[in-house]
Amino acid sequence: MNHAMADFDVRAALQRGLVIPACPLALNSARQLDERRQRALLRYYHDAGAGGIAVGVHTTQFAIRDAKHALFEPVLTLAAEEFKRMHAASSASAACADSRRRLWQRRSCCGHWATMRPF
Repeated sequence: MNHAMADFDVRAALQRGLVIPACPLALNSARQLDERRQRALLRYYHDAGAGGIAVGVHTTQFAIRDAKHALFEPVLTLAAEEFKRMHAASSASAACADSRRRLWQRRSCCGHWATMRPF
């Protein structure tokens, strides 16, 4: 287990039912990234109680990794920004019942679960 996760057992959390859904890619009618809707999807999964959100992992989304589409980095950047915003909002709200809940991110769809890190 890596240092960032010393206080959290991901495997145990997953066995208890932690959910990390794959987020769809939000495109507009011109097949360009729709940032407003992409952010809304990320907030939806967070607000619904997801323990993390997998971004850019659907098999139909692997084309976004192709440089000619120029989508992969913008999507990951947008997700990272939104994760930070959600974490800050949760932490700042003393009335929030799950203010200490962590949202887990994974930058790649391939790799060992121990490379996940908390926000």
